[in-house]
Amino acid sequence: METGIASQFLDWRVQKWRPSVQLMTTRLRGRTALVTGSTSNIGRAIALAFATEGAHVVVSGRDRNRGDAVVAEIERAGGRAEFVRAELDGTAEASQALAAEATRRLGGRLDILVNNAGIYPPGTTATTDPATFDRVYGVNVKAPFFLTQAVAPAMASGGGGVIVNLGSWVARRGLPVGALYASTKGAMETLTRAWSAEFGGRGVRVNAISPGVIRDPGLDPASEFAGEALMRGTPAGAAGHPDAIAAAAVYLASDDAAFVHGAVLDVDGGRTGVTATGDI
Repeated sequence: METGIASQFLDWRVQKWRPSVQLMTTRLRGRTALVTGSTSNIGRAIALAFATEGAHVVVSGRDRNRGDAVVAEIERAGGRAEFVRAELDGTAEASQALAAEATRRLGGRLDILVNNAGIYPPGTTATTDPATFDRVYGVNVKAPFFLTQAVAPAMASGGGGVIVNLGSWVARRGLPVGALYASTKGAMETLTRAWSAEFGGRGVRVNAISPGVIRDPGLDPASEFAGEALMRGTPAGAAGHPDAIAAAAVYLASDDAAFVHGAVLDVDGGRTGVTATGDI
């Protein structure tokens, strides 16, 4: 019984900060989008939300079975989606190949790019070996850099486009673990501003989302989630749901954000903007 009550309480807290899909419209009708790392968690939620809003979406990731499942879910809801497998290892060739295939599958035009794919290895500075360092920077920074390099000029020459990067709250709040990951997300926030300056004048809007602690909906609601401890004393008081990040991505990708350039949108339950009582 106690387990059931705990499960219901955790589910209520997740739903409390989950936007209602009934509020969604068709703000992305006629647009095409590529969402990297969209076979699960935040990327999956963004792909589903974009399709719900009318976009034709390329779902991308390493796991074909999970990618096909996301595409099937979108199609069952009446949306349009394709799966393109990609191993974004940081090489220019891998990013260029994904950009080319996604554009081809979308009919020759890419309107929206979401640089979501990323990896988080556990560990500290002292325990990070050179291979891990290179791998994390390859996936988290080099891959989106070369993907943007591949698509932004075409967006500019084609009349415009939107790029949404994924940062993280840990880029601006120091923690005793995860320095490597935090530095990659800091790099993405810096690139957001640089790309906005570089491409914004040619019709390409570039912004970023900085998620807070997000609970993967694939986890057992009754299981203990260590991330909850990081949200104690914040205004939200609990970890967020991927749909909250997806709602922000829809906003930034839509014409509603036409005057938003080079911004980093915190969607973190107040984790960075407010001093949590647990930090005092």
